[in-house]
Amino acid sequence: MPVNVAHSAQGEQSERSGRSVHEAAFRVLMTAEPAAKCAGAQELWQGWQSGALRVEPKRPLPPPLLQPGRPERPVLLPPAAMPKRKVGTREGHAALLHAVAHIEFNAIDLALDCVWRFAAMPTAFHADWLRIAAEEAYHFGLVCARLEALGFFYGDFPAHNGLWEMAVKTMDDPLARMALVPRVLEARGLDATPVIQEKLRQIGDTASLAVLDVILRDEVGHVAAGDRWFRWLCAERSLPPEETYQALVERFRAPLPYPPVNWAAREQAGFSRAEVQRLLALRAKRDKQKRKTSRPSS
Repeated sequence: MPVNVAHSAQGEQSERSGRSVHEAAFRVLMTAEPAAKCAGAQELWQGWQSGALRVEPKRPLPPPLLQPGRPERPVLLPPAAMPKRKVGTREGHAALLHAVAHIEFNAIDLALDCVWRFAAMPTAFHADWLRIAAEEAYHFGLVCARLEALGFFYGDFPAHNGLWEMAVKTMDDPLARMALVPRVLEARGLDATPVIQEKLRQIGDTASLAVLDVILRDEVGHVAAGDRWFRWLCAERSLPPEETYQALVERFRAPLPYPPVNWAAREQAGFSRAEVQRLLALRAKRDKQKRKTSRPSS
């Protein structure tokens, strides 16, 4: 689906007047307190819709940002060090929801960083990621409400920093960012959500199931936005999209799809079946190499 980069009346106004959308996004990005960050993301989207924010396309690429604003908790651990809990226990149930909340919280920062960092992108790009930041803030609030219904709060369990680490690795190039954050990390969420939903179904948590239905519906659109802008950037650089994507995945050793794949959601978001099958074949190859290297020498 081609990206419409023509300036709307709102987009043209946003380049002529109002506050800098990039500076405004950065302020929210660096906000540590979760409720304030969520409110800020919602206000940014409202400000954009009202024409109160302007794009500065000649703004230079900012320096790397190693960490956005974060609360003191949760404690961040390496992914391999994350404790495993059974969903059938109260703590395991809450830990599962906490992991989803942490992903949504990080996704606010990822969207805002796109607005702050890649100022030279078209106005429609900034509109997409401001809207997505507001939607991620809404998702975070929904999941936190379910967590609190169990007697827990965001920060009560450890989490990992994998999403932001990929953002750091792709801070100098919007093509790599669109490929490896929406089309890799967030696309893996499309596959994982039905698996999580089945676990919640087994323990009778229908309220959280309904929340994840909302999240999955919206996340298809978020991955699709990343797909559209990835393809737009490929066209700008005369690059073949699927071959370029696979090359970036291999270059960055990005995580790959893990079965079961949510074929319907991925196809809605812009993936071809052949492309996903190539990724699954690459995963099988990596897994085989890992098993081979982990065997004890005789």
